[in-house]
Amino acid sequence: MDPPTTTAPVQNDSASDSAWSWWPSWRPTSMSLLKTAESKILACIQNDLWARFVTLPNQDRIWTLTLTNKAAHKEPGQATRTPLVMVHGFGGGVGLWIRNLDALSQSRPVYAFDLLGFGRSSRPTFPKDAAKAEEQFVTSIEQWRQSVGLENMILLGHSLGGYLATSYAIQYPSRSSSCRVSHLILVDPWGFPERLQTNTEAGQRTEVVKRPTLPRWVKAVAAVVSLFNPLAVIRAAGPWGPGLVNRFRPDFKSKFEDLFDDDTMTQYIYHCNAQTPSGEVGFRAMSESLGWAKRPMLQRVHLLPHSIPLTMLYGEWSWVDNSSGDTVLQLRDQAPTRVMVINKASHHVYADQPEEFNRVVQNICSSVN
Repeated sequence: MDPPTTTAPVQNDSASDSAWSWWPSWRPTSMSLLKTAESKILACIQNDLWARFVTLPNQDRIWTLTLTNKAAHKEPGQATRTPLVMVHGFGGGVGLWIRNLDALSQSRPVYAFDLLGFGRSSRPTFPKDAAKAEEQFVTSIEQWRQSVGLENMILLGHSLGGYLATSYAIQYPSRSSSCRVSHLILVDPWGFPERLQTNTEAGQRTEVVKRPTLPRWVKAVAAVVSLFNPLAVIRAAGPWGPGLVNRFRPDFKSKFEDLFDDDTMTQYIYHCNAQTPSGEVGFRAMSESLGWAKRPMLQRVHLLPHSIPLTMLYGEWSWVDNSSGDTVLQLRDQAPTRVMVINKASHHVYADQPEEFNRVVQNICSSVN
C-alpha cells in the first residue's frame, strides 16, 4: 500500500547534503504522488499491461511492467518470441518508455522495470566503492530475471542502463546451452570511454578526449556532482523543486507534448528524483563526473561473449560521444556488432525519434525470432 499523499520532509541525503540545511525544509513529493503521475502516463498504453512489484530474495522490490498483445495472431505450435527487456537511464523510470511500449510489444512480450534505487523500486543503501555499487545493480537485475522466470531475453539499456546491461551480459552470458542475452542493444550508453588526463610533467602532454558540447542541464548538475549526490539540488529546492525541473529540463515536456498538454512528464521526473536518494548514490560511487565512469566499459567490453550480437544506437545530436561505438567495433573484431546513428535525435533517442527508434529495435528483435 502506498503512503498517504503528503508533502515529504527533507531527509539529508548524506553528510555532504547538510550544506543545504538552510534551504526550505520540505518538498512537495511522496511515493503516492509518483504513483499518480506514472498512472496518468501508463493510461496511454493500448496493449495488455501487468504492473506489479517483483520481490527479490533480500526483500527489495523492483517495480515492473509487462506488456503483451493478446490480439496478435499466433500460429499453432509457434513458440513465444524472445521477450524484450528495457532498462532506463539515470534519474529515469518506466514512464519514459511511453512512446515505445505499445509499438515494441506488438509481436513479443516487453518488460520494463525501475532500476533498484530509482523510480518506484526499493531504495536501499549503496556502497561507496565503484565496483561494489555496480555489482549491487547488476545482481539485482539477475535476481529480478530469476524472479520473473525469464530464460532468454533481448536486453536493451539506455545511458546508465546501457552500462549496467553490458556489465550484466558480461557476468551472466548464458545458462546451460541457451544464451540468456539473445541480443544486447545499447542506446546512447553512458560510461564507455576512458577519461584521459592531461600530463604537463617533463614537458609531456596527453590529449584529453574531446566530447560534444554538453547541454546546460548537464553542466548544471555536473557543477555539484563532485560535492553532492547528483540530484540533491532538486530535493534541496523544497517547494521550488518542480519548477526547477521545468526550467532545466523543458525538453521533457516538449518531447511528449502531443500526449500531454500539461506538466505530466516533468512532474513524473520530479517525483522520481525527489524521493530519498539511493540509486543516484550508487551512480555517484561509479562516476568521476556525469560524463565519465571510474570503471570505463571500454576496458571490459572485450569480455562480452562473441556469441551475443551487439547493436549500439546513438543520437545524432547527443552529448554522448559515439566514437566509443567505433572502438567497440574494433575490440569485438569478428563478433556481430553494429553501430547506428539516429538522425535528429539527442540523448533520449527513444523519445526524440520514437518511430525510427521503434522501427530499428523491432528489426533487431525480428532478427532474433
